[in-house]
This record gives sequence, structure tokens and C-alpha cells, in this order.
Amino acid sequence: MANWKEITTVEEWNSLFEGSNEKPFVILKHSTRCPVSTNALEEYDSYLGKSPNEDVNYYMVKVIESRPVSNKIAEDTGITHASPQILYIKDKSAYWNTSHWSITLEHMTAVLN
Repeated sequence: MANWKEITTVEEWNSLFEGSNEKPFVILKHSTRCPVSTNALEEYDSYLGKSPNEDVNYYMVKVIESRPVSNKIAEDTGITHASPQILYIKDKSAYWNTSHWSITLEHMTAVLN
């Protein structure tokens, strides 16, 4: 059972982004066709299976299946799209982001906890 929720619509993204001044969140941009992205998702799940920051909500978007959402995230945050990519959104801005092999349990723990 995943400890994150998949978002699939721009409306869901807009609601999260607008609410990020109340409740910050982390979102993983995941490609279902990429082995590096599969590794990043495993690291994300490992982080969430340990002792994640409980003051943050966790989400995932599949970049191929939900391309409009992925594009809107890049547009709203000003962060050039990458996949896999993880973003920590707080107060309607990207407080932290990284991509590819930098998405690790250790890196997330260091930044988020």
C-alpha cells in the first residue's frame, strides 16, 4: 500500500498548489517507461515506509499518462521538467527539487526531516 496519492488531473494539481501555504507537499514525477524512474519510486516508497515528515502530504504523477498535469507543474513552479523528479512545494513555490539518481532515501531524509 502506497503512502502517496496519485494525482491525474490539472484540477487536483491546482488545488494542491493553491493549498500549499496551508499544507506543504512532496510530489514525485514518475515515468512508467524508465528504469531510473522505477528506482526513484522505490526510494520514495522506502522513505515513506520509514519515518517520513508527517507535516507534509505525498503525491505522485505519472508523466506519460498525465502529461497535462506534469506540464502544469513545470509551468507553475518554473522548474524545468525532468523524469524522474521530486519537488517539495511550500507556499506555492518549489522549496527543493532534484531528479534522476539523486532521488534517494538518504537525500529525502536529509531534506525533509
